[in-house]
Amino acid sequence: MTSTPLEGCLQIKPLDCDSIISNYILKFQVVLVLAATALAAVSAEYGHSSQHFTKHDGHHQLVHIAEHGHDGHHHGHHEHHHVDYYAHPKYEFKYEVKDPHTGDHKEHHEHRDGDSVKGHYSFHEPDGSIRHVHYHADKKTGFHAEVTHEHHYHH
Repeated sequence: MTSTPLEGCLQIKPLDCDSIISNYILKFQVVLVLAATALAAVSAEYGHSSQHFTKHDGHHQLVHIAEHGHDGHHHGHHEHHHVDYYAHPKYEFKYEVKDPHTGDHKEHHEHRDGDSVKGHYSFHEPDGSIRHVHYHADKKTGFHAEVTHEHHYHH
């Protein structure tokens, strides 16, 4: 029997499943790395914001509740004592946002001491002006606000 030159070319080889699966896994890993890199690049373009909070706590008082027994001995009954705790409300906060990507510029500052609240906030309007609001409120007169606009004209 003589062999022809085409017999070597027509040989059928079995598929190597392990190498095919490994190839797909490698391609999937490359796609994941590229997607993570793109996401990191997009999220790095956002603006800046800051906050500042100041907490003011009043003085803490120790409240002592004594039992009222006639002879100082425990008689097996319990008396209910109501203690009214009142914390004087006092706080101050401030925050500011300056995002050049979206054009969002605003700030807010507020201070409270008891029933008196004072504050200011401002933000950039779509027309380029800045709205300022100064406000105060108390228990007797209620809420009052003064609104002004700062215009920037471009020539």
